[in-house]
Amino acid sequence: MYRDSKIGEIYEGTYEIQKRVIARQIFGRDMTG
Repeated sequence: MYRDSKIGEIYEGTYEIQKRVIARQIFGRDMTG
Protein backbone atom coordinates (compact mmCIF):
# COMPACT_ATOMS: atom_id res chain seq x y z
CA MET A 1 0.00 0.00 0.00
CA TYR A 2 2.83 2.40 0.86
CA ARG A 3 4.48 1.62 -2.45
CA ASP A 4 1.28 2.45 -4.34
CA SER A 5 0.94 5.80 -2.58
CA LYS A 6 4.54 6.60 -3.46
CA ILE A 7 3.85 5.88 -7.13
CA GLY A 8 0.82 8.14 -6.90
CA GLU A 9 2.97 10.96 -5.54
CA ILE A 10 5.45 10.60 -8.37
CA TYR A 11 2.62 10.55 -10.93
CA GLU A 12 1.09 13.69 -9.44
CA GLY A 13 4.48 15.41 -9.57
CA THR A 14 5.01 14.62 -13.24
CA TYR A 15 1.44 15.73 -14.02
CA GLU A 16 2.11 19.05 -12.32
CA ILE A 17 5.30 19.53 -14.35
CA GLN A 18 3.42 18.66 -17.53
CA LYS A 19 0.80 21.31 -16.79
CA ARG A 20 3.51 23.92 -16.29
CA VAL A 21 5.24 22.97 -19.53
CA ILE A 22 1.98 23.17 -21.46
CA ALA A 23 1.10 26.50 -19.85
CA ARG A 24 4.52 27.86 -20.76
CA GLN A 25 4.05 26.77 -24.37
CA ILE A 26 0.63 28.44 -24.50
CA PHE A 27 1.40 31.69 -22.70
CA GLY A 28 5.01 32.09 -23.76
CA ARG A 29 8.29 31.87 -21.88
CA ASP A 30 7.78 35.19 -20.05
CA MET A 31 5.39 33.52 -17.60
CA THR A 32 7.03 32.20 -14.43
CA GLY A 33 5.75 30.39 -11.35
